[in-house]
Amino acid sequence: MTAPIPRDIPDLPAIPGIPAPLPSPVPAAAVVPPVRRPLTAAFRLLTALTAAAAVTVFLLLGSPLRVLSYFTIQSSILLALVLTASARRAWTARRPVRPALTGAALLYVVTTALVHHLLLANTSSAFAMTSTVTGDATPPLLQSIADHVLHTAVPIAAVLDWLLLTTPGSLHLRQATTWLLYPLVYLAFSLARGEYLPLDTPGRYLYPFLDVDQHGYKSVLGNALLLGLSIYAVAVLLVALDHARPNPVRHRGKTGFRLQPPVG
Repeated sequence: MTAPIPRDIPDLPAIPGIPAPLPSPVPAAAVVPPVRRPLTAAFRLLTALTAAAAVTVFLLLGSPLRVLSYFTIQSSILLALVLTASARRAWTARRPVRPALTGAALLYVVTTALVHHLLLANTSSAFAMTSTVTGDATPPLLQSIADHVLHTAVPIAAVLDWLLLTTPGSLHLRQATTWLLYPLVYLAFSLARGEYLPLDTPGRYLYPFLDVDQHGYKSVLGNALLLGLSIYAVAVLLVALDHARPNPVRHRGKTGFRLQPPVG
């Protein structure tokens, strides 16, 4: 006769020298199939085309080398490229563009809008601009529309895309320092450009707060330091808001169960 199987079987002792296996959580991407987001793709592509169209207007109405030297134009081109790539990935249900890149593009266009409205377009500011990107004191209607598009409409669209169409918690504080590299390089480019252009060249220094002829290097570097600290503060604020805002793009799997992040 076969001996009866005991109800309680004691656990086998662990083998010395072999660590116990750690739990391996399965990522959500391996369980939930990727989802195409055509409306998101359409909004991002429309924003990118709008920014590209406004940049094209400035290039056609002004000197391309001068126009391309502005931070506004460079940041708008970067945003258009990033949004185009993001639109393609949303349309084809691929993994989103790296948050470090999308966060940088967002920071730069937000900085552009804030500097324009608080300093350059503010008549009570000591750094108010008397000419446009093309150097015209009285720009035509088309150029005025393009100016409002790049400094107001496109930044607002970029913020809405970030708040409503992206997953929160992807930006990190360590990225904020890296995002400052481009403004620092632009500062060096702007000062070098103004130094090597002939003295009678109009618009040697593209922004009044970087005008060495008018303020001197000491004041200009002080302005750059304050502006850099302000950009860093905006970057930190974006990161904080990114972790505090709700998730507008949460999806459920086909089983009806919502995947939760692993504990621990």
